[in-house]
Amino acid sequence: MKNLLIIYPHWPPSNLVGVHRPRLVANYLPEFGWHPIVLTVNPDYYEEPHDGDLCKTVSPKIEVVHVKAFKITRPRIIGDIGLRAFPFLYKMACEIIRSRKIDFIWIPIPSFYTALLSRALYEKFKIPYGIDYIDPWVRDISTRRDWRHRLSNLAAKILEPIAIKKASLISGVAYEYFKPVLFRNFRHSNDGGKDMFFKKSTNQQIHTVAFPYGFDPNDHKIKLDGIEYPWKDLPNCKPIVYAGAFLPKSRLFAEALFQSIDQLRKAGQLDKDLRFYFLGTGAYQGESIQKIAERCNVGNLVVEIRDRFPFLYILNYLSAASAVLILGSVEKHYTASKTFQALLSGRPVIAVLHEATDTVRILTQCNAENFIALYRDMDQMEDMRKKITKAFKKFTVCSQDWQPDLTKLDKYSSKVQAGKLTETLGQILLEGMTGQPPLK
Repeated sequence: MKNLLIIYPHWPPSNLVGVHRPRLVANYLPEFGWHPIVLTVNPDYYEEPHDGDLCKTVSPKIEVVHVKAFKITRPRIIGDIGLRAFPFLYKMACEIIRSRKIDFIWIPIPSFYTALLSRALYEKFKIPYGIDYIDPWVRDISTRRDWRHRLSNLAAKILEPIAIKKASLISGVAYEYFKPVLFRNFRHSNDGGKDMFFKKSTNQQIHTVAFPYGFDPNDHKIKLDGIEYPWKDLPNCKPIVYAGAFLPKSRLFAEALFQSIDQLRKAGQLDKDLRFYFLGTGAYQGESIQKIAERCNVGNLVVEIRDRFPFLYILNYLSAASAVLILGSVEKHYTASKTFQALLSGRPVIAVLHEATDTVRILTQCNAENFIALYRDMDQMEDMRKKITKAFKKFTVCSQDWQPDLTKLDKYSSKVQAGKLTETLGQILLEGMTGQPPLK
């Protein structure tokens, strides 16, 4: 069995969203002949609250190695755990590599600075490595003027080329997330309409693979006893739940949604027991969801709780809701990992999405596009309000007819995604042995 060293400073019981990327992949690697070794940081050094229940979602076949980190100083100067743990992660990685055969190193980012570990380890041991983009490292910060974001982005522009220069693999949750990285840093050619990228110094091809988070069906089988629901004080409540971070480019959809709710209520076409719960929306700039709702005269129907909820709590909340709400982005390459959670909840899904996003394709394949409002480029507030109103009217009449075909989700499972990664890793290793790409 081949060994894959995954370096990611957060791991359950950390409740950060990024934890699920390596967890979901690692859970299924053994089924493809790869033994996962996760190098991470001891939970004692995490800043965020722990989610002990999340440990129930980790396969016992995963080997986990913990290191320490520098503690947070007061005043807080360096918070990024990738920086605080950097020397300890590097030292332990060297020990692991010296003590056993490591076939490949895979580092999801953020934390962005851990990507530099892969380059350092390559220079020392010549082990091929890949960087996985959960989020872009270099990003558009035109709407943010504070010095921290400017300094962070400047560092990204300097450090990213160093980290990926000798990578064998660039992967990510969507090709659009890392496409600019490839064009900025590697030589590009096009063969039969397929983009190909090569290291400028050695002319070696850079492999790419894009795959979503996917889902582990076993997560949805875990039921928690004794949890309190956010609507516990409203015995007749019919909650519609949005769970997850609220994106700045979702604001148009949120405001159009609340205008639609206001219109439906005034027309007597909204169930009086419906309430909208936005849970775990996180920190973001600008007007809050609650404020937007109040401005649209529906503040009494909307509850926003920004604090992050434990992962399994969210799954239980979704399963108990009257419907699950997905608000996408005006960007067509938005990928909603929460789509799988929504569908597997067994509850009707109300969605507002860009027409070109993969989420629309997934919902359509599952016959789950019943209550969807599609955004087209150049649509204005009034256009979206009308579309959302139509979707809600249909939900009011036809919610009992919700019968999606969830077998269509199988190809998006984390098992399949792990298979995509290991297939690419196999190609890279074969090329390393032969010096030639494998025959198709």
